[in-house]
Order: sequence, then structure tokens, then C-alpha cells
Amino acid sequence: MSSFRNHRVIIASLFLPTTAALGESSPPTPDHHVAPDSEPAVPQSNGGNQKQQPSYRQRQPGQLPLVSIVDDLRSRAITPLASPQSDIPNPFTRFVNIASPRPGATPRSISARTPALSNSNNESSSDSNTSSQIPALDRSFTLLRPRKFQTTHQDVQHSARLQRKQSRSSSRRPKSVVRGSNSDGVYQPWHISPNTHCNGGLKNAVDSAKGRLPRRLWVGTLGSNTDGFGSEMRMNIDKRMRDMCDSVPVWIPDGEFESCYDEFCHQVLWPCLHYAVPDAPKTKYFYESASFKQYRSVNQRFADVIVENYHEGDIIWVNDYHLLLLPGLLRSHPKTALAPIGFFLHVAFPSSEIFRCLSVRDSLLKGVLGADLVGFQTANYARHFRQTVSRILAYESLPKGIQVEGPVAPVSTGGEAETEWRESAEGKKTKEKGRFVDVGVFPMGIDVNSLREKKRHPEVEYWVQLLRQRYAGMKLIVGRDKLDEIQGVRHKIEAFEHFLKTNPEFQGKVVLIQVALQTTESNELAGGVSDVVARINAAFSTLTYQPVVFLHVQEVTFSQYLALLTVADAFMVTSLREGMALRTHEYVECQEERKRALILSEFTGTYSYSGFRSCFAVNPYDTRGTAKAIYQALTMSDEEAASRWQDLHNHVVTQTAQTFVTSFLTRCLRAHTEHASLSIDPSLVPALDLPRLIPKYRHSTTRLVFVDLEGCLWVRDMSKSAMIEMMRTGKGPMVEPPEATIRVLEKMAGDPKNEIWVLSGLPVKGALERLAQRVPSVGIVAENGCFVKTRKIGNKSDGQSNGARWINMVANLDFAWKVPCIEILNYFTERTPGSFVEERATSVVWRFWTGPPDSTVSIDDDPTITTSTSDTSPTTTNAATSSPSSESQHSDRSWARRQAAEAQNHIFDSLGERYGLRIIPGQNSFLVLPNNISRSTAVGTILHPGGPACSPLGGGAGVGDADYDGYWSSVTIGGGTGRTTSSTGGRVSSAAESTLVLAIGGDEKLLRRLNELDDAETVSTSRRGTDAKWKLDPREVLGVLETLARVR
Repeated sequence: MSSFRNHRVIIASLFLPTTAALGESSPPTPDHHVAPDSEPAVPQSNGGNQKQQPSYRQRQPGQLPLVSIVDDLRSRAITPLASPQSDIPNPFTRFVNIASPRPGATPRSISARTPALSNSNNESSSDSNTSSQIPALDRSFTLLRPRKFQTTHQDVQHSARLQRKQSRSSSRRPKSVVRGSNSDGVYQPWHISPNTHCNGGLKNAVDSAKGRLPRRLWVGTLGSNTDGFGSEMRMNIDKRMRDMCDSVPVWIPDGEFESCYDEFCHQVLWPCLHYAVPDAPKTKYFYESASFKQYRSVNQRFADVIVENYHEGDIIWVNDYHLLLLPGLLRSHPKTALAPIGFFLHVAFPSSEIFRCLSVRDSLLKGVLGADLVGFQTANYARHFRQTVSRILAYESLPKGIQVEGPVAPVSTGGEAETEWRESAEGKKTKEKGRFVDVGVFPMGIDVNSLREKKRHPEVEYWVQLLRQRYAGMKLIVGRDKLDEIQGVRHKIEAFEHFLKTNPEFQGKVVLIQVALQTTESNELAGGVSDVVARINAAFSTLTYQPVVFLHVQEVTFSQYLALLTVADAFMVTSLREGMALRTHEYVECQEERKRALILSEFTGTYSYSGFRSCFAVNPYDTRGTAKAIYQALTMSDEEAASRWQDLHNHVVTQTAQTFVTSFLTRCLRAHTEHASLSIDPSLVPALDLPRLIPKYRHSTTRLVFVDLEGCLWVRDMSKSAMIEMMRTGKGPMVEPPEATIRVLEKMAGDPKNEIWVLSGLPVKGALERLAQRVPSVGIVAENGCFVKTRKIGNKSDGQSNGARWINMVANLDFAWKVPCIEILNYFTERTPGSFVEERATSVVWRFWTGPPDSTVSIDDDPTITTSTSDTSPTTTNAATSSPSSESQHSDRSWARRQAAEAQNHIFDSLGERYGLRIIPGQNSFLVLPNNISRSTAVGTILHPGGPACSPLGGGAGVGDADYDGYWSSVTIGGGTGRTTSSTGGRVSSAAESTLVLAIGGDEKLLRRLNELDDAETVSTSRRGTDAKWKLDPREVLGVLETLARVR
């Protein structure tokens, strides 16, 4: 499987990282440019044809600095804090003139001129007071011009959740300034600038992995009104965005976008995904949302652009809830039907009881299931998604993903593309076979190295010094959230109020600095923050103290934000529901010197990871408990703080942005490869050609043969009568290997050139013990890799001296999981007729179906191999007592499969992550075993230089002693000369001259890995699609081995 580095990645996100902003140059940001002798700068207009902006457009930040912090405190203490207006000042601006002195002027002289400006805003000031308030600064700092606020937190994408407004450029100089014509043919200047609406977490993650993503293409909207852009201007923007930014804009009419973004995304999807089902009359949006038509149209426009720019080999990465329909639309198009598609949701996903309230739930879920891989921030969100799909669409949900039945085209668009797809061969084939969709967990992180560089910038150190001087002797609590109800800002401030009331000794000594991200006017009012802030400040403020300092995000530069994180005594997040709160990662990294506390809501995705359990977890609805956590965070000892911080920091530096990108894309490509191999028409794989194989077999000096026992050498009788006999007596056709199998193995092992290894999922006791006694010169892999029996060499009778012994490959693993696992399965056994639990030494099997017509397949057999057996035996207590009709049988089997899916999910969610388990599903049963053990890893121990095949006396060091699974990556084979790895000459068998590896079986992962070896011949016995070189009917395996055994 090739690395994703060899592929171009098409990244679809609602907003592009860069945009086309009108104007010759970037408008100055307020805290970057202060013009004391002129009027404040006015942002550039959008041209004569600019539509009137809605009343809820973003407000402009304050343009004028304060004379002193005292004026700011007094104004905030007296004036109730309503929705911030454009003239609300920024406390940081008292330092702006000090930070950026004009040539030939001192900070004091400049600040003395600011009263006139302050008086123009009806703010009282005094020259003397101003002078007295200026702190003594370290003049060794050489300051650069502050940059506009940026962050790695994903909510940057939602910072303008109000509407799609005219893009505002950053303080950096434009990369390009050109002129284009509007719809009237009038030329207008425009330039490329950063897009403040884009998903900042995603952008920073992709940028951090740019060395591993040499080719990428962003697809999204500009984030500004575009109806006034003429065709010539659009073509110009398309060309320059493609050449300079690796971006392709999606052109969407403004009205259509606003309906999709403001109404459906933010009034329907956003509340639903965050457990906020609105009360009447807004509840009707969930059932009667007419804006879904525009939402679907926007997704279709994205699909058209991606299809137009798609080239074979590209990986398509779709992001977030704005584009839920896009994976299905792409999968339904002939050009992208076979493309690798991944979807990642950057926000929370609710339980099925919430999501089922949506009237368009089916279309949304089917749209997402068009991807090969669906990724979530936490295991809880992934579990909610699997359960939602299972309960709403009735698809089979497994811990690894979803088995999608029927056609792939999930979104009824009624277009020509859908008709063409449905008539195509790929569409017809997919209708019949269905497909599997992987579901995975990929927690986002931050770019730690980049943040470390930024926090060492002199400008950050400068602001740190100023903040420490300003708040000397005080404790600082910092927060950064949107003002909507879901972010829990009101809960945070009310808890802070309760903290001040119950701990009066902290009044005047603790300040809460809240940085607020922008949201819609209605959401801000619903958040109910302003009245609480006004009440607290009115109750506890003095002339020189204000308990709550409220800042909007555009009022704070990134350097100031990092300085706040650096000097904070606690960082506080009280979200009622949230995905990964990356701002907590930034805080932890900025606290490398001080190591102070983190107060975190237990409803955030971040808290679900063990590394963040060292924070002070709070329930935002519990005001008293949150206030108590504030007290503990501010009063704990330095030793406790350092210990907690170390645990937090270990997670931050491990789960980075680079890890997120590489793990998601690698898993996406692997999932697509596996799905593609299963979708290959078996008729296209050539049948095993013995006349071509025999010459190579004859002339090889050494041969290593891997062959599956169940389904190949032995098609077991899995009827209920055979199962009952095995359970009662330990004997019968399920335990006794056939004599024909024994004879073939004896003949093959009798050739001194051959090393024969039998791969099985059966336990050691029973059939495999009998096989080892009958054919000791054959190596055996039992319980899917948990045990390995080495080959007997020579005629010595002592098993230890000749290497024939059983090796436990999982001796160092913890099997405490088996008891609760069996308890769970017993619960489901009582509710599933005919099912039973089979406990093995290192694994557990649950056989959930033993009745006709598919009772002949077990987890140990190839899932496609069946035998015709009649069921005439007596039944057990849970077995059916009569032969039901075919319709009743189908109903019972469907019930058993649903129970099996529920049992697998329950085991995986409660025990899987804790004990490192994996589940192998079959048609009639499933197997639970340790995560890092498989037939593939067992073959790795055999191929390893120190493994059983190389040295029968020294093999089997155990799982913890060698990375046998990782050995595959180091294996190389010279053309017919054998295997060479390192100085040990790591090879396949006991001699470096081995030139032939023959594998016959149905383990597609193993066959795919062996295909990487030049001298390997892989033969698949499954009736599914395969990557093997040959295919073979399982009933012909014994005949083929008989023929090879006669070759000399």
C-alpha cells in the first residue's frame, strides 16, 4: 500500500484558508494602527453594487485607545455591559502607543496627546492621571508590529457564525494586488489575504504536515459576498488562487449561501449536534426546514468543483457538518465513484435520540456513509454515530464501522450524474454487494513546535511583562469562548460570582479575563452573558479593580493572547457540549514555565482522553462545584500543580496536529485499499495455474508454505448436532481432523525443501493437539496468532531438544477482560435463541446463529465457505425446537445479527480501549482477542531472523521482545536470491537461500502483505474480491497440495 505522500489531497472545507479581499491593500486593524491626528480608518467598501448588509453583521472593534486602564474600569463598572458596541475600548490599547512609538517620540509624550481622542468618545481623562498610570517598561524589547489574532482552535472557522460577510484582510501585506471587473464591467482592485472564517484548526494542522503533504488542493468558498463579481474577475481569482494558494473557489449565490449557512447549518445542525433541541416555535426547524434545499445545492456545487478538478489517485478529504452530503454525492458520480474519500467531523455528534429529531436524518447519514472513512474527535462521538446509523437506517454497525447495504448513491439529486451512475457497471455492482465504511477516532492537536516559536517572540515577552506589572499581586483566570449558550460562558461567570461571594478574601485579588468569539446577535442574547457581567462588575468593582474584563477576539492580537495564557493562574472552559477544545492545548504549552491549573468541563471531547484527566473537571450546571474547582485551582500547591501539568503536557506533545493529519490520511488510504480489494470482481482474478506454478516450485531450493486449516484443508461440519457432540464429549467431526488432510500434510512435510505452517483460529486443545501429534514436523499457528507450535526437526523424541513446542505469544498480556466479556455475552445469549459462548485460552467466541440456512460457517472458517448439512439433531435449551418457515428463519437470523452487532459495540465500548481488544466478525459468530495479535503478526514471527522458522530452539521471544509486525516494513527480496534485511540477513526460513513463499487461505490482510515479497505466490480461497495473485476453490486445495507433494 502506497503512502499518502504519493497522492494529492483535495481538502474540502466550507471556507478557504485565503480569500480575495477588495481594495488596494489590507485595511489596518485597530490595535495595529493608531492615528492620533486623523479620523479612524474606515474599511474598504465592496463597490457600488454592494448589497446592504444584514443587521446582524459583525460589529467593528474599537478604533481609539484609552487614556488609562482606570477609565476602562470605571466605564465598565458603571455602564451595564450590553452587546459590545464599536466604541467599547480594549484594555490592551493603553499600551499601544508604548508598544509602537512614532519616530522621535517617547511613549509618555505620545500618551499625553491621547486625552483629546478620549474626550471625543465622551471618556473622562486627565493628563496627570495618564502619566501616572504608565508603567516603567523594559526598553530592551524591540517590538514588531502586532499581528492579527489567529489561533489553532477550530472555532476560528465559526468566529463569524453570524453570516457570510465581506472579507476583512489581515495586517499582513497582500501577496498580490490586482484589478478585476465587477458585474457592471467596472474594474475593482482586490488582493489575496487570510480568510478569518476558515477552520483554523484544520488549516494549522495541514500546514504543520506540509512536508508530508507536498501536493494539496483546497476547495471552498471565499467567505465574502460574490454576486457582484463579474465573470472576468472570477476567472482572474480562480487562476491566481490556484497558482498562489493551491485553492479552488466554489462560487455560490449569496442568497443560497446565507440560507444554507445561517438557517440550516446554524439553526438546525449546530444545535442538534450539540444537544440543544430548541423549544417551540423554533422546534419546527428540525422538521420543516425549507433551507435544506439550499444546503443540498451548496453540497452539489462543491461536488461539481471537486469532480472537475479530480485526477485519478487523489485523496478527497471532506470536513465538518456543512458538507455532510458531499461524500455521497462524490461516491455517486462515475468519475469519483472509486476515489478514496474521507470525512471528518470537527464538532460533537449527539446520541441517536437527539439526531433522530431531524426530518432529513436519512439523507444526512447516507451522505456521510459515501466516504471510505468517517472520523470523529472522540470514541463517544464515534459510538453515537454507529448507534444512530444502526437504529435509524437499520444497517449493521460494528466496532470498526458500518456495513452499508444496497445502493451507494444516498442523495436523490435527480440529475444526469445520478442516472449515469445508476446505469453504470459500478453502480449495478455496488447495488448488489453493498460496501463497508470504516469509523475511526482521530483527536486533533496543535502544532507544538510552531507555538513554541511564537511564544518566544519578543513581542509576546513584552506583553507578558506588561500584564504582570498591571496585575501584580492578583490571580488571573483566562477564558476564550463564543458567546452562544452552548459554550457555557454564562455558567462560567455565575460560578465566578459564587466564588467571590463564598470566598471574600479573594475579592479584589482575582480577575476573570474573558475573550469572546463572535456569534450571531440572537445567539449572543440567548447566551445571556451581558447582564451577569454587568451585575458582577457593579457589585465587586472598585476604582482600581474590575473582576470581569470582557474582550472580543478582534480586540486581542495573537501575541497578547499568548501573553494572557502565559501569565494566567488558571484557564477555564465550561462548555455545555464541545469537541476538542484546542485552546486548552495552547494554554498547557504556554504554561511550561508556571505550570498552573486547567479547569475543564467534563462535557468537552478533550476531557474524554486520559491525558486530560489531571485537570479540574467540572459540571458547568453545578455552580457551587465549579466555584469550588476555582478555589482549588488557585490554592493548590506548586508540587500538585506541576504534577497535573506534566500529565496534561504529555498528551499535548503526543497528540499533535501532525499526528492527526498523518493518522487520518493513512487510515483513509488503507480503508480505501481494503474496500477496493473487496469490490474487485472475483472473476477478474485468474484461477491458479498449476502448470505455471510447478516449474517455479520444482526449481526452488527452499519453500515456505502457509495454508489455512479451516475452510481450506478442513471444511468443518458446523451443524448443531456436531456442535452439541463437541460440547458434550469433546469429540466428533468438529474436533477430529480428516485423514485426507493428515496424509497431505505428511507428504508435504516429508520433502526436505519444504517448511509447512498451518494457520488456524482454533484453540490449542482439541483438534490442533491431535494434528500436532499426528504430524509433528508441521508448524502450527493457533487462535489467530496467540500460540505458535514450532516444527519438529529430525527423529529425536524429546520435544524440547528438537524445537517442537508450543509458544505463548501473549504471555505478557492482561486477560482480566475475559470475565466481564463473558458476562456481557451471557446476557445476549439469554436473549438470542440458539447462541452460545465458547471460551478459549486467549480469546472468546460468541456463536450467535446455529440454525439453517447458514449454520455451516463459523468465525474460524472462511466466511464464504458453507457445506450442506441437515439439522436433525436434538436441540439445547436455547435452540429452536422445530423447523421454522423460511420467512421465520430470516427474521430470526436478522434478530441474531442485530444482537451480535449490539454485543460487539458493547464489548468494544466498555472493554476495547481499556484492554486493547479487537473483534473479528463472521457470518454466524465473532471472535474477541487482543488487539496486536493476528495471523499476520504470527507470520511475522516466523519470518523474523530470531523467529521459530529460523531457529527452532530460540524462537518465540514473545510479543514484548520484538516487533514482529513491524518486520514487514524491513523485508526486501532480491530477484530470486532470497530475502535480505539487516546484518543478520533476515529471511523467510531457516536458510537464506529460500526463494519461494506459497500462501493459500482467506486472510486478505496476510495475503496483501505477502504480495509485497517478490518471490511470493498468494492464492485466495475466498469468493470475495482479493489482492491475491491467484484464486482457488477451497474444495480443490487438497488436490493442489497432493500434486505439489509429488513434485521432486
